Amino acid sequence: MLASRLPDVITLGCRLNLAESETIRSLAGSRDMVVINGCGVTNEAVRQTRVAVRRARRDRPNAEIVVTGCASEMDRNAFAAMPEVDRIIPNAAKLLPATWGGFPNHQPPRRHARAFVGVQNGCDHACTFCAIPQGRGASRSEPIGAVVTRIAALVEDGTNEVVLTGVDLTSYAGGLGALVEAILIGVPGLPRLRLSSLDTIEIDGRLFDLVTGEPRVLPHLHLSLQAGDDLILKRMKRRHLRQDAVTMIERLKAKRDIAIGADLIAGFPTESEAAFANTLALLDDCDIVHAHVFPFSPRAGTPAARMPQLRPEIVKERAARLRAAAAARKTAWLKTLLGSTQQIVVEKPGDRGHAPNFAEVHLPSIHPELVEPPSFSSPSERKGIASTGSARMGDTSSAPTVGSVITTTITAATDDHLMGTIA
Repeated sequence: MLASRLPDVITLGCRLNLAESETIRSLAGSRDMVVINGCGVTNEAVRQTRVAVRRARRDRPNAEIVVTGCASEMDRNAFAAMPEVDRIIPNAAKLLPATWGGFPNHQPPRRHARAFVGVQNGCDHACTFCAIPQGRGASRSEPIGAVVTRIAALVEDGTNEVVLTGVDLTSYAGGLGALVEAILIGVPGLPRLRLSSLDTIEIDGRLFDLVTGEPRVLPHLHLSLQAGDDLILKRMKRRHLRQDAVTMIERLKAKRDIAIGADLIAGFPTESEAAFANTLALLDDCDIVHAHVFPFSPRAGTPAARMPQLRPEIVKERAARLRAAAAARKTAWLKTLLGSTQQIVVEKPGDRGHAPNFAEVHLPSIHPELVEPPSFSSPSERKGIASTGSARMGDTSSAPTVGSVITTTITAATDDHLMGTIA
């Protein structure tokens, strides 16, 4: 069958991998191939890449299995020894047309809810837990003109939301604020611009003013905080202290109602219970509603891997506590959005999307079986649901177009997402 010969790109790890994978897919042409764009930030990420390789060989026994990304860059010999792997492509070469033999892509463009555009790669910093500089190399940035041209083409093709991605996005050459400003001026038809992970210490005045004052820059920031204890931050070789993060977020939220997300690591080497408590308290002090919690996983070759490690059960338990506290904060925040009106970009299969503040919104009227029943026989049936009323039944004959922007009225809040009706 023709479908079995189309290239498949498996993405593991960061949003930059997702943006890169779309480019790889467009370059790979119509060949029986599986490309695994793997992450190497932790030993666990490398293990997952190996699992993906074996699964790909099992599912596509006749396909060419190609591995690229940070995992294969840092553990090239190990991946080359895997019998399932046919070819390894260096990170620096994976986005070059010549790498893929100049094959044109004859597949129709895939319709996605949003476009991820990689504008920066590599990192010049030396966080003790991170192996990214080994896999990605020094920081480098796409030229402003090329980025603006790319986004203009996406908007012309119907894209309504663009996400700027990078390994260290705020280190964009010339300033991320300058790039954002150029995009807003050069692509006036772009409705929504979202920024991926930022480093608080690199948010300069120009970027600050755009994030807090430009409506097309969405009110959602995901910050690379990692910890809330000064000693642990120093041992991580982060460039900010706890109060730096708290102060920046207070300044941002004083100007605009911005939903804050953050990466947080539990169980870093030498972390005491008091140090962990400081990270736990950071959820409240920084009003974090979108937390990504990672149990510390040592990466071979990094300074943190040589530090005194905590027992695995302690790391696991602290990560669980941090996740539980973060989930409770998110649930409470979602309930404050009941009755509000939110514009969402519709995602597959057409019955959900994300609001500007990155709250996930489901549209149960598209699928009647998902509509909250009007009455409950027991209190347990209501668990996890806060509602101003049952979700209204709507026209179920067709779902909204994936990628379109629609206005919704929020009628209910579960533990981790909102429910609404098309306004």
